[in-house]
Amino acid sequence: MSRQLLIVTHSKGKFPEITAELQGAAFDFLNLNDIPSLPPKYEVEEPAMTFEGNAIIKAMTVGKKTGLLTLADDSGLEVDALNGRPGIYSARYEPGTDEDRYRKLLGELKNFPDDKLGAQFHCVIAIYDPATDKTRTCEGIYRGRIIREPRGANGFGYDPIFYNEELGKTNAEMTVEEKNSVSHRGKALREAREILKSDF
Repeated sequence: MSRQLLIVTHSKGKFPEITAELQGAAFDFLNLNDIPSLPPKYEVEEPAMTFEGNAIIKAMTVGKKTGLLTLADDSGLEVDALNGRPGIYSARYEPGTDEDRYRKLLGELKNFPDDKLGAQFHCVIAIYDPATDKTRTCEGIYRGRIIREPRGANGFGYDPIFYNEELGKTNAEMTVEEKNSVSHRGKALREAREILKSDF
């Protein structure tokens, strides 16, 4: 029987993106919606000031609660003109929807010229095994730039305003396969898949 791997997300967008990249590692994938012992919409506090710190806290907290091998990521958008903001606050940058958050960001950037709109997505993944109390981490960075008007209907978060020069499209105009091949999370997940195969 293959081992279960709990992915710390409720997101219907993020879960298939993650599992697509972990294919080939012999696990049954679960997300937080699959764990009846956890309250609905269960969230872990993210008090750390780094992506790595928050990913480790999430993986260890949920792993200890459920007794399952657990994978958690913390990711965010770092905009050059805003000195790396919103960073670890990307998901909490503005209450409301993804659109509310990227509209706020576009408002903050309206007085910057286009050549100052460089940005990167940064992801750190932590894998925690409660059976051995062992934690491993890996990370990925994905450069691009912010565009003024959203484009595309795929993805989530800041995808409609994050533009990839090489592919000539925003993240939200990409298929899951295209996005995973270039994205911060895709890079970190490929490393995570090798760690899962060799260590867990």
